[in-house]
Parts: sequence; structure tokens; C-alpha cells
Amino acid sequence: MPNIEIVVFAVVLLALAFDYINGFHDTANAVATSVSTRAISPSNAILLAAAMNFAGALSGTAVAKTIGSDIADPTAVTLSVILAALVGAIFWNLLTWYYGIPSSSSHALIGGVIGAVVAGQGASHLKWAGIQKIVFILLASPIMGLVVGFFMMTALWWLSRKQTPGRVNQRYLRLQILAATAAAFSHGSNDAQKSMGIITMALFSTGMIATFEVPKWTIFACAMAMALGTAVGGWKIIRTMGGRIVKLEPINGFAADVSSALVIYGASTLGMPVSTTHVVSSCIMGVGSAKRVSAVRWVVAKRIVTAWIFTIPASAAVAALSYAVIHRLIGI
Repeated sequence: MPNIEIVVFAVVLLALAFDYINGFHDTANAVATSVSTRAISPSNAILLAAAMNFAGALSGTAVAKTIGSDIADPTAVTLSVILAALVGAIFWNLLTWYYGIPSSSSHALIGGVIGAVVAGQGASHLKWAGIQKIVFILLASPIMGLVVGFFMMTALWWLSRKQTPGRVNQRYLRLQILAATAAAFSHGSNDAQKSMGIITMALFSTGMIATFEVPKWTIFACAMAMALGTAVGGWKIIRTMGGRIVKLEPINGFAADVSSALVIYGASTLGMPVSTTHVVSSCIMGVGSAKRVSAVRWVVAKRIVTAWIFTIPASAAVAALSYAVIHRLIGI
């Protein structure tokens, strides 16, 4: 049996790898609209997103506590379970990134935890009330994004109704940079905390910390990993999010970014893990629908929704298979 400290170190590295992958997988959430409308250059947009993701990741730990304590009974969360959960989430993230599909890192991680716990300890060790709460917000947040995006766009059109299209676009081209900044901050405030929760779960389950409080070094490490991943960029997903769902003008991009920032940061303050990919996608769809329903490329949207549906079961299945191998190797 390997030394527990070594295995915990491996968990920390794998969780930071997940955060790094999450960063370049979900970069599009913050920069796709501003890049597609040419409000900012791709390189500057990604640097902006990286900096604001880092700042957002330092803004709280409420989501981390939800991930770490509301999915499964802490006594059932062994190091083998945590490692298998991370393997399942990372596998699905890389697969969807390779094919340019904006899937959910949140769904992947939650599915990984569920699959690993069931494989290792049985379904009775899952906290169904907590899972229902998490799944509800994961499903409700895209609907909220669709609605907020629709009404935000409608309100902006009403406010701009007496201005020429050229002047409107020029104004919102500048404002969109501020909106992208807010979107990137909100993204970091939610997504980076998920790895914080996993690392804290490992430390708590092995008795290295007495209470489920996220250590400061964990907060900083996860913030840095996500920022570095964001700096790498996710160009395939940027193309899908920025132009294939709906053709965006600066006013549309501003509406989508502000809407997604409001929904995501609101969830972060309540400790609710949401899929930033889902929220941003649905906000873009809502903004497009405000113009006309046919403005949204529903074929692309259908492909994205299909990935959403399969993410939790797919990552859970990979995690369950991984558990069998990992537990045999380390026995913890």
C-alpha cells in the first residue's frame, strides 16, 4: 500500500490538472462573444480572462463546500474514489474539448464523484438531497440564462431604439470589454472552487484537516491553475460559442456577457455549482431569440444539449471503471 501522503499529493496534482483543463476548456465562456464581435483581439481577450478568472477564484469558497460535502457521505469518500472521480471528469473534458463541444466541466466532475462513490461504496452512500439540489440548479440555471438573456437583449434594444445601428454597435463594442471582464470574474468564482472542494475532500477524509474548511494554499493553487489554463485558450470551443450558435453584434455580445455574469455570480454567492458553459450558451440563445427564433442555429444548439445530457452518465461510467483499477493499485 503506498504512503497516504504520496496519494494525497497525487490527488492535489490531478485536481489542479482538472482546474487547468477546465481553464482552457471553458475559456470560451468569457471571451468568445467579445472575440467574435472584434471588441478585443483574441490574445488580449484570453489574457483578460486569465487575470479575471484568477481574481474570481479568490472571491469565496461556498461552492467548494457544496461540492465537497453535499454529494456523498464523507466516510465513503476514499482516496481511490476521489482519484477515480477526477479521471472520469478529465477524460470527458478532454474528449469534448478535442471535438470542440462546449460540455460542462461541472457536470463531468459531479458525474465522476457519483460514479466513483457508487462503484466503491454503493449508492446508499450518496447524499440524494444534496444531489437533487445540485442537479436542480444545474438544470435551472440554463433556463434562467435563456430568460435573462432574452429580456436583457429586449431592454437594450428598447433603450437604443432611437439610435442608428452604427452608433449602437460602436458604443457596445467598448462596453463589451467591461462585460467580458465581469463574465470572466464570475466564471472563476464558480468553476475554480470545484477543484478546491475536491482537494479539501481528500484532506478531510485522511484526517489532514479537522474541519471542512478550504485551506488558503488550496484557494491560491486552484486560482493559479485555472488562470494558467485559461491563458492557453480553447480556440475550437471559442468558434462554436462565438459564432456558430447565433451571429453576434456588439450589442448582442454585451447582453450575453452581462446576463451570464449575473446568473453565474449569483449562483456562486449562494454556494451553488453551475455549468458556466450551459449558462453562457443559454444566454447567447436567449439573446438571439430576442431578435427572432430563427436567428439561433438550433442544429448547433441541439448538438450542445446532447453533450449536456450525456456528460454526467459518461463521466460517471469512466469514473466507475477507473475506480476498479485505481483501488486495485493503491488499496485506499
